[in-house]
Amino acid sequence: MVCTTTLQLKMLLLPVWASMLLGLLVGFVPVVGMELTEGAKSDFDHTPNTEPLPSSSGSNCSQLTLKLEFSSKVVEHEYIIAFTGYFSAKARGLYISSALRNSGDRALEWHIVPRQNPASDFPSDFELVHIRQALPSSLLTLEDHPYIKRVTPQRKVFRMLKYIPSPEPAAPCNATRQSWQSSRPFRRTSLSLGSGFWHATGRHSSRRLLRAIPRHVAQILQADVLWQMGHTGSGVKVAVFDTGLSEKHPHFKNVKERTNWTNEKTLDDGLGHGTFVAGVIASMRECQGFAPDSELHIFRVFTNNQVSYTSWFLDAFNYAILKKIDVLNLSIGGPDFMDHPFVDKVWELTANRVIMVSAIGNDGPLYGTLNNPADQMDVIGVGGIDFEDNIARFSSRGMTTWELPGGYGRVKPDIVTYGSGVRGSGLKEGCRSLSGTSVASPVVAGAVTLLVSTVLNRELVNPASMKQALIASARRLPGVNMFEQGHGKLDLIRAYQILNSYKPQAR
Repeated sequence: MVCTTTLQLKMLLLPVWASMLLGLLVGFVPVVGMELTEGAKSDFDHTPNTEPLPSSSGSNCSQLTLKLEFSSKVVEHEYIIAFTGYFSAKARGLYISSALRNSGDRALEWHIVPRQNPASDFPSDFELVHIRQALPSSLLTLEDHPYIKRVTPQRKVFRMLKYIPSPEPAAPCNATRQSWQSSRPFRRTSLSLGSGFWHATGRHSSRRLLRAIPRHVAQILQADVLWQMGHTGSGVKVAVFDTGLSEKHPHFKNVKERTNWTNEKTLDDGLGHGTFVAGVIASMRECQGFAPDSELHIFRVFTNNQVSYTSWFLDAFNYAILKKIDVLNLSIGGPDFMDHPFVDKVWELTANRVIMVSAIGNDGPLYGTLNNPADQMDVIGVGGIDFEDNIARFSSRGMTTWELPGGYGRVKPDIVTYGSGVRGSGLKEGCRSLSGTSVASPVVAGAVTLLVSTVLNRELVNPASMKQALIASARRLPGVNMFEQGHGKLDLIRAYQILNSYKPQAR
């Protein structure tokens, strides 16, 4: 009888294990070979969806789910020539001209593509060149030049945003306090690791109460504790790489600089995504951000048609290094991790102490669907959860696929936080609620900006120390595997305690 029961149990479990294995295998399939090459047919050859966020009306926040799709393709005849250092425009032109003369191809037609942006007046480490009918030997001759590091095709990036109304009604925007004061009596001893304070920062004890009393994500993560201590992001430079921001938006008081890296003659946001992201980080009223006193640097890197180019990002990244940006939010990503100039520049950014926070992607629940650059080791990759601490279905899952098939992938995301129904600034005014890892990313970027402002010795703050503080303080979600939650849920107050007692573990 026991043997019969055991046999029946095994027969029942066999389909379950088979379906789990099949699910894991299917999760890895879409990532391999997703890079589009020249001539390949793309789903984004048509004009991308450019529907802006609905305008504010009435006192209610609209509840929207953000569906983001990403693709890229090679731009015909255009090449990014990366140099071994930073050189003037004149020097770069001479090096290219010298290298192409040595190719021996007299019929070669080429010219340097002009780039008019805020970085044009400074030395650069790359040039964009248009070369017609370039032979492979000509490109190899370019790479043989002692000052030229790599020659790669220019890539055109497409991002499609779709805002899908949620069936659940949103809470009124004006149902929350608009004061920066703490909602609880503050005692400095309450931040001790051994105190009972920590029992209140894990999973929510009352789901109904949380739904009934609408609060902004900064308050839910207890940013008001740090505000009460006088920390509001002051002196921290945070960059938002997105769709821009209107000049006179009422939610922002410290927009230090707005720059345009596109071929459109505007700095304003025509879609609302960049405004929303900036609001989560630094809004000072209505839908409160984490760090309202931070220096906000707006980088418009996408057009209203949601198009960008590798060269636009490279110039903007160089400018961010020049401006000594502290925190950079990149709520974009895609599977195209073979875009070498982009990947190299991300490494250079973090080497220059820029803390980069990026969305892990909205390609869940399949595994192995992480987006670049969030899956890079020195970038803080952020996944999404809802307000009941469930992993969002849309949130991409690990492991990383860079190392496959020659090795094992790494654990990603690094951390998860609220990415469902998060409130942020509307296009011109008011608040909106969005869902997506591109929403969870600025939650972490805002928290990081606030955390940086709490550290007296800024020399201790860098991408490594911040990432260590975040993952060491993260709260593990029970019943969730490491490729879904990474190291766990963001715990702002515990991260503050760890960061302010931080000692480098390697020298």
